[in-house]
Amino acid sequence: MTFRTLDDAPNDLGSLAGKTALVRVDFNVPMEGGKVTDDTRLRVALPTIQRLRDAGAKVALLAHFDRPKGQRVPSMSLQPVVDDLENLLGAPVRFADDCIGPDAVDAIRDLDAGGVVLLENVRFHAAEEANDPVFAQKLADLADLYVNDAFSAAHRAHASTEGVARHIPAYAGESMRRELDALDAALGNPQKPVLGIVGGAKVSTKLDLLKNLVGKLDRLAIGGGMANTFLYAQGVDIGGSLAEKDMADTAREILTEAEAKGCEILLPLDVVVATEVKPGVETRTVLAREDIGDDEKILDAGPLTVEKLIKAMALSKTLIWNGPLGVFEVPPFDAATVKAAKAAADLAKSGALVAVAGGGDTVSALNHAGVSDDMTFVSTAGGAFLEWMEGKPLPGVEALRA
Repeated sequence: MTFRTLDDAPNDLGSLAGKTALVRVDFNVPMEGGKVTDDTRLRVALPTIQRLRDAGAKVALLAHFDRPKGQRVPSMSLQPVVDDLENLLGAPVRFADDCIGPDAVDAIRDLDAGGVVLLENVRFHAAEEANDPVFAQKLADLADLYVNDAFSAAHRAHASTEGVARHIPAYAGESMRRELDALDAALGNPQKPVLGIVGGAKVSTKLDLLKNLVGKLDRLAIGGGMANTFLYAQGVDIGGSLAEKDMADTAREILTEAEAKGCEILLPLDVVVATEVKPGVETRTVLAREDIGDDEKILDAGPLTVEKLIKAMALSKTLIWNGPLGVFEVPPFDAATVKAAKAAADLAKSGALVAVAGGGDTVSALNHAGVSDDMTFVSTAGGAFLEWMEGKPLPGVEALRA
């Protein structure tokens, strides 16, 4: 897809010097006792902020924090973010007590060229999540251009993610651009063959994802609790394993559709089983179609499965990954995920594979394996990443189309 980026802004608006940029960022950061405990999302926003500052623009940052449900909740104020952002930026950051009205207008007016102000939590207004056009216009009135740098919120049609883009020139920020380029490389216009890995507990939560992927991928590996449902659907005795047995017909439909569309489905050849999920518990590795005791649970993929998956990676040019292969949070059931992740990272590092991953559990699993920095791209945008993989249009991205 083509979307407007900051490269297009000078052509549309002339010099950005003296202009005000309203920048939607994701500052929904973890906090404890009013202190930021992980500044990753602040760091991600720095390239866009600095690019606008260097161009002489005033930068008004717009963000949400937590779920105040349209109420002014002091514990959900964005003010505690200011000190950390100043330290990272190496420049002063003002704070406005509201994101519209006199507080916001005055704070922006008082900025010098290249100055930065953080506006108060946009979700303090119920009109934000309602995508109220009057509220969107009030946001737009603050600035000359709008920059969306929050892909993680792009699946929401809110005033600050979609509505405001109808009123003033709108562009993708540097982080948004990087995310969209990576996803386009993974699914939009990938180098083939393309391998997908989808794990997680339930088929029911990833139905749209699976149905979309079987029409786009050359191979799809299914892991985690989802794989148990597919094995059960094929008549395998899975013992006491987690599975959605009522989804067996759906699993068979997906297998049939994959075959019709030429997508090879990779299910576990062997599995690691135990009677309970706890560290150090006694385990057995058995072929997936052998006898599994009634009291045993499938908790990880086995070495033969991982070996086949790594061979599939080596045959592929592109990998898109969402979801772990086992209960990776509890060793030793992290073994398959860690080994597969390291193999993917090695191929990505060598340039042999474009490896794109995302979704909450996936990010945690790759961090656990110590390979996040070696993948081609790891998206921290859980819901937006999943909806993109499901083939759904994202309102915040659609608003940036060229």
